[in-house]
Amino acid sequence: MRPQTKTVLTTTTLRTYFRLTKPNVWWLLVFTGIGGFFVGSAGRLDLGLLLLTAFALTCGSAGSETISNYIERETDALMSRTRKRPLPSGAITPPEKALWLGLVLTIAGVAASALINVYALLFMVIGVLDYVVVYVLLTKKRTPLNILLGSFAGGAPAMIGYVSAKGIPDLTGWLLAALVVLWIPAHVWSLALRYKEDYRRAGIPMLPVVVNERKAIRCIVSTVILLVAFSLTLPLIEQRLGTVYLAAALVTGAILIYLSLRTALRPDFSNFWRLFKFTSPHLAVLYGAMMIDLLL
Repeated sequence: MRPQTKTVLTTTTLRTYFRLTKPNVWWLLVFTGIGGFFVGSAGRLDLGLLLLTAFALTCGSAGSETISNYIERETDALMSRTRKRPLPSGAITPPEKALWLGLVLTIAGVAASALINVYALLFMVIGVLDYVVVYVLLTKKRTPLNILLGSFAGGAPAMIGYVSAKGIPDLTGWLLAALVVLWIPAHVWSLALRYKEDYRRAGIPMLPVVVNERKAIRCIVSTVILLVAFSLTLPLIEQRLGTVYLAAALVTGAILIYLSLRTALRPDFSNFWRLFKFTSPHLAVLYGAMMIDLLL
C-alpha cells in the first residue's frame, strides 16, 4: 500500500505545480504562437523548428505566469476567484519553490528562443519583461491602463511564432500580434466586471472598478467591435488567409458582438461571465482557421 500512496502523492504534487503555471492562460498564448508560425511558414512546415518554437513558447509563458503567481500570492489570497490557487491555499510551501520553478521555466524559454533566431529571442525577452515587470510589478495595482501597458506580452507569442518561421518581423507579424492585443481588453474587462468586488477588495484598479458600470461596458463593446472589424480586414492585408479564416471571423465575430451587446442591454453577472467565457474560444478559432487555411 505504501508505494501506491507515494505514487498518489507524486501525481498530486505534479498536478499542483502544473496548476501553478496557469495552463488555462498559457495554452492560448502558445496556440497563437503556433498560428503565427503557420502564417510565417506559409504552410511549409519545418517540424523540428515548430517543436522548438512550441517548447520555447510554453516554457516562456508558463514561467512568466508562475513568477506572477509568486509575486501576487498575497493579493490572490484576498480574492475569492484566486484564493484556492496553490500558493495562497498553502498547497506549495515555502512559496519560493514557485519562484524557482518560474525562473527555471523562463530561462529555458529564453534559451530555446535564442536557438531559433535573434528576433525570437528579442520578442521573448520583451514579452517576459512586459508581463512580469511592466504589468504585474509596476502597473497592475497602480493604474487602470495596466492591461494596455502590458498588452504587448499577450501579442508577443504570435510574433515569436511568426519570426521563428519567417526569420524577420514584417507587417504581417505585427498584425498577428495586434490581433491578440485588441482581444485583451474585452477578455480582461469582462472578467473584471464579473469579479468587480474581488478586484476592489484586492486594490486592483481595473477599468470596471474605477469607472461606472455602463461606461465600462461601453468600452468593452467598442473594443469588441474594433477587434471584429480588424479580424475581418486582416485578409485584405495578408491575402493568404482565405475562405476558412473569413468564415470563422464572421461567425465568431458576430457571436462576440451579440454577447457584448446583450451585456450592454442586460448587465448582470451571467452575461458578464458568458462574454468572458467566449473570448478565448473566439481567439482560438481565429488562429485555428489561419492554420487550416494555410494547410489547404
